[in-house]
Amino acid sequence: MILLVALLAGLLAGVVLALLQKHAWQVPSLRHLWLVVIGFLPQAVIFYIPSTRSRIPDWFVGAGLIVSQVLLLAFCWFNRRVAGIWILACGLVLNLAVVAANGGFMPISPQTASHLLPATDLAKVQIGSRFGTGKDILLLPQNTRLVWLSDRFLSPAWSPYQVAFSPGDVLIAAGAFWLMLTQGRPWRSAN
Repeated sequence: MILLVALLAGLLAGVVLALLQKHAWQVPSLRHLWLVVIGFLPQAVIFYIPSTRSRIPDWFVGAGLIVSQVLLLAFCWFNRRVAGIWILACGLVLNLAVVAANGGFMPISPQTASHLLPATDLAKVQIGSRFGTGKDILLLPQNTRLVWLSDRFLSPAWSPYQVAFSPGDVLIAAGAFWLMLTQGRPWRSAN
């Protein structure tokens, strides 16, 4: 969700900036875009398709998330000269590090999770088990490797969609925003 908001905000800001500069906004020129599609495919199957997400074993989910992030990093490498990609890639690296260090899942603490689920539902989730059918695993902070990189931030209380996100997610969103704002061009040539 944070990525979608960043993309839309970057697009809107990029269009406004282009209009102020009296030129048309252009889609950023990206190479090997198929890597994004292939990289997102495991996440789509594992997390977003209701008929598959509850049937896939946890070991496969963890491996699928890691493979997905590696493919997205390959896309970033091929587009490393595009504005915003390095910020996005840094976020992917942070997320990959914490996910790989915690068995293929993004850790979330019971305290953070308590803001997302009613207490009665959260009480049913065992520490060390998958948090719903998403990418998160419920872990105590003292049992979490790279805890400072885990899903620890929350969307604002006024937001209709409550979600937890990581520092890596913030960088991914910032990189996507910058990419859309600058149309993928270095800032000095975007002006």
